[in-house]
Amino acid sequence: MNTPLVSVIVPVYNVEKTLARCLESICGQSYQNLEIIVVNDGSPDGSLAICEQFRAKDPRVVVISKENEGLSLARNAGMRAAHGKYLQFVDSDDYIEPTFTARMVEAAEKNYADLVIAPYWMVIPANSCKAGQALESLQENLGIEEKRPDDVREYGFLPEGIYDRDTFALRLMEKPASFFYSVLWNKLYRRDILVDNHLQFTSEVRWAEDLVFNLEYILYANVFVSIPKAGYHYVQNPQSICHTQINLAS
Repeated sequence: MNTPLVSVIVPVYNVEKTLARCLESICGQSYQNLEIIVVNDGSPDGSLAICEQFRAKDPRVVVISKENEGLSLARNAGMRAAHGKYLQFVDSDDYIEPTFTARMVEAAEKNYADLVIAPYWMVIPANSCKAGQALESLQENLGIEEKRPDDVREYGFLPEGIYDRDTFALRLMEKPASFFYSVLWNKLYRRDILVDNHLQFTSEVRWAEDLVFNLEYILYANVFVSIPKAGYHYVQNPQSICHTQINLAS
C-alpha cells in the first residue's frame, strides 16, 4: 500500500477530560504518515496545555491556537493548514481504533476513491445519567471496584462495496438524518477535491453543518467506498443522553 500523507484535524474546545485519550488514539495509529492538526478554539480550560504536551513529544502534532469562533471556523483553520492527500476529522471527545486510518487509506488507494465511509460505534458511558452516577457513587462508598460497562452500539447503513455518485446519493436519502451519512468522523476525504472546489464550513449554518458539507462534497466526488469494519468510537455527551430520548444515530 502507498503511504500518502493524511491530515487529521481535531477541533478542541474545553475538553481537558477527554483530549488526551483522543490524541493518544491518533498518535498511536498503525498508519504513521500523519500530520495531526489540533485547533484550540480559545479554550479557557486546560486543553491548550494538553495540546502543547502532545506537540512536545510527537513532531507530527501541529497546534493552532485561535480565538473562539465556533466549530466550523476551527475546522476551516485546520483545513487551511493541511498538506495531506487525504483529510480525516476526529472530534476531541472521541477516539479511534489503532488500524482505522490504515484501513481507510488502503480502501482509498486500492479503489481510487474520492470518499471512504465506515461504520462506527456509539459509546454511551455507564454513568451518563443521574441513576448511573448515583450507582457509581454508591459503589465507591461501599468499596466496590466493579464498574458497569459502557453501552456500545454499532451503526452502519451501507454494505461493503464501491459506489458511484448516484447510487451513494440514493442510499443516503434512505437515511438522510443518520450520523452515518451526515457526520465527518467516519469518513476519509480527498483534499484536492476540497481545495479545487473551495469547499469549507460556514459559521452561518447552525444546524447540520456536517451534512451540508458532505452534500456539497458529494457533488464533486465520483467513487465512494464503504468498508465493513468500524473504527471510530463516538462518545455520547452524557447530558444529551439524560435529557433526550431521540436517537439521532439510527
